[in-house]
Amino acid sequence: MHDYRERLRVPLAWWLLAVPTVLILGATLYAGLAEPWPVIIMTGLAAGCATLLITLGLATVEIRNGALRAGNAALPLTAVSEVVSLDEKQTMLLRGPRADPAAHLYSRPYLKESVYLATAASHPAADSTPYWLIGTRHPAELAAAIERCRVQAGHEPVA
Repeated sequence: MHDYRERLRVPLAWWLLAVPTVLILGATLYAGLAEPWPVIIMTGLAAGCATLLITLGLATVEIRNGALRAGNAALPLTAVSEVVSLDEKQTMLLRGPRADPAAHLYSRPYLKESVYLATAASHPAADSTPYWLIGTRHPAELAAAIERCRVQAGHEPVA
């Protein structure tokens, strides 16, 4: 059973911007070439661009069986000592100048907000990871779902 699930799809604007990008790059690359190269180049660029956008959009964040799963990584909610939903400015700081290289970051470039999860240093699942930063379109909902699952499992709510 999923307590929370979010698929981090690529925004429609990125798909719309892919069309002129493929056309401009394709026109630049095949200028002066004879048939069938223009068709091959445009098809290859379109396929490569679509593959990239589809791959980016396969990312998921879910809470299931007492653990937060972000991509292939899982964090037991018992290892969480603090949960904070972050706005765009706070997320930008933790992705950049204030980032800890040992932190676990799971996000996409089109996600402006995130949830900060501090890990309990004494928990074995923490693996010397000071915090997880999870990109999401709904940070308040994800943070509330984490709190709800922790309380249901009999743990104290975190600050």
